[in-house]
Amino acid sequence: MDLKQKGTQANVGGFKQMMVSMKWTTAADFDLAAVFEDKTGKQGIVYFGELGDLNKFPYMQLSGDEGVNDKVGEKEESMRIAQLDNMKYVWITCWDYGKIQTGAPARFKDSDVSLSLIDDKGKTYHVTLDTGDMGNVALIATIDNSSPVGATLINSSKAGTLKGLNNLNQLIDIITK
Repeated sequence: MDLKQKGTQANVGGFKQMMVSMKWTTAADFDLAAVFEDKTGKQGIVYFGELGDLNKFPYMQLSGDEGVNDKVGEKEESMRIAQLDNMKYVWITCWDYGKIQTGAPARFKDSDVSLSLIDDKGKTYHVTLDTGDMGNVALIATIDNSSPVGATLINSSKAGTLKGLNNLNQLIDIITK
């Protein structure tokens, strides 16, 4: 299922595992991350500096860091989500590491960043970053698990700008504004 426009959504229901994959070929050091809020209000992040763990909270794990030094070529970062039961929201984000360091806008509009989510039943969801907004951080998709009916995947497509990334609240501010 393709979620090409901001605001489009799909019911992903319950799943045992989900693989999130971000691919790109442009010369940029993009980083995949998941910012989350559990049902008690606890917030956290899985990113290249804290890869996460599939066997304990937050039950998410990032593959590693690709695209270092802004080299052209096929790059992919992936994250597995093993459990969503205790999560309220999972925000799938991407940032341009080099541009965050300087506070400059990223090259999202000129990039070929693509996001795919595949559940354990083999259902694939493609989310297209649909924003012309300037920024060096992009919220690509939201997994909203706040409803008792089940989780919904939303194309969130929003960008913001940071100069340095020092704490989680900086990302939360971009996500929730």
